[in-house]
Amino acid sequence: MKVIFIKDLKGQGKKGEVKEVKPGYGNNFLIKNGYAILANSANVKHLNTENKKKELEEQKVIEECQALKKELEKKIFTFKVKTGKGDKVFGSISPKQIVTELKKQGFTIDKKRFISKEPLTTLGVHQVEIELHKKVHVLLKVQLVKES
Repeated sequence: MKVIFIKDLKGQGKKGEVKEVKPGYGNNFLIKNGYAILANSANVKHLNTENKKKELEEQKVIEECQALKKELEKKIFTFKVKTGKGDKVFGSISPKQIVTELKKQGFTIDKKRFISKEPLTTLGVHQVEIELHKKVHVLLKVQLVKES
């Protein structure tokens, strides 16, 4: 018997997956408890239309992330920092501070998206990697300059 999973079930299947299961297990557990529905032609057709909608939405999100990536790559985000002898930076610039600067310039990115989580502690231009989407990564240019 073929079923379509409508909920994730650990070790068995994920939502939207079509699987062949034993009839007793399918009827008495999966369908009865709301984990799956019978894979008849109407349900399969509905699943295919849902998958197409999800693909279109996913493609739209990727395109938006690509546009954001192009905007971010054009800019250099500058931070003025206090320095001591030998241009040693006091403190550091963390992802949280970078997110705050991004918000000031009109970009909303969650700090959880940062792949490079180490604080920046030296003067100069640094590249910070951010995952905008699973398929879209951007290298953000962050420059630390000496406060005058």
